[in-house]
Amino acid sequence: MNTRPTPSTIPQYLEQLRRSLAGADPALVQDALYDAEEYLRSELAEHPGRSEAEVIAAVASSYGAPEEVADIYRDTETKVQTALRPPPQPRRKSLAGRFFGVAADPRAYAGLFYMVLALATGIFYFTWVVTGLSLSAGLAILIIGIPFVILFFGSVRVLSLVEGRIVEVMLGERMPRRPLYSARGRSLMQRIGDMFTDPRSWTTLLYMLLMLPLGIAYFTVAVTLLATAAALVAAPVLAALGIADTGIAMQGWQLLYIDADTIGTGAPAWALPLLFVAGVLLLFATLHLARGIGRLHGLLAKHLLVKTAQHG
Repeated sequence: MNTRPTPSTIPQYLEQLRRSLAGADPALVQDALYDAEEYLRSELAEHPGRSEAEVIAAVASSYGAPEEVADIYRDTETKVQTALRPPPQPRRKSLAGRFFGVAADPRAYAGLFYMVLALATGIFYFTWVVTGLSLSAGLAILIIGIPFVILFFGSVRVLSLVEGRIVEVMLGERMPRRPLYSARGRSLMQRIGDMFTDPRSWTTLLYMLLMLPLGIAYFTVAVTLLATAAALVAAPVLAALGIADTGIAMQGWQLLYIDADTIGTGAPAWALPLLFVAGVLLLFATLHLARGIGRLHGLLAKHLLVKTAQHG
């Protein structure tokens, strides 16, 4: 039985909704609060002759009471996540089955692609943040510096939503689909102050700065492992097809040598089957690594881009 008093103001409604969603995914809470406030504000604007309490009472019968809205969001989230989740993989008991079964997991390929993409996004985020902070500090002594800083922090929040969508689609970690909920009815200066005192603003900057070293590391690991695995597999295959010569003496041992006239490998013929097996094993190990990195990076993004926004 619901013992909570009926909310008479929008902040009270939102606070009850927040409490009803206690324990839910922080990204879901952020989306629910934003949607509810937008709906309540639009209803209040459409009925200027009615008090806020009257509008809230009417909304409770149409949009739903906070507890009912919370239940709807939980149910909808469960259905959406079930629909978006990759098909369940058959449970494999053998070690070989679990090792090679990664080839059927879409998250492994998505994680691998994210590792390659992270270099480009990392460079962009790092450049944007460093440039924005530098210009903000340089323009701080001028009048134009104040609106510039505000616009810069606003752009960082927009970029965090973009990165969140990339993380959710590619890594499978639930991220916000709406902007961060912020209390309305506060003065412009108070809302600007909230933006600078919100820990999420600073953890988002930290995330974007970290994306450059992480992007370089991800890209280097992914490309190096894939190139090595490809060379280990290609050398025996090309040799078996008669395209590549084996045992070519070269300055410095090379697994696969390609120039305008010659394709060959410095490996002896007896070692080629071993190289092929090693290449296949390395390829599957790379998929496992990409899937693991994807999961860990999703948790990092969730912690820095979402969780700090849900305090209080």
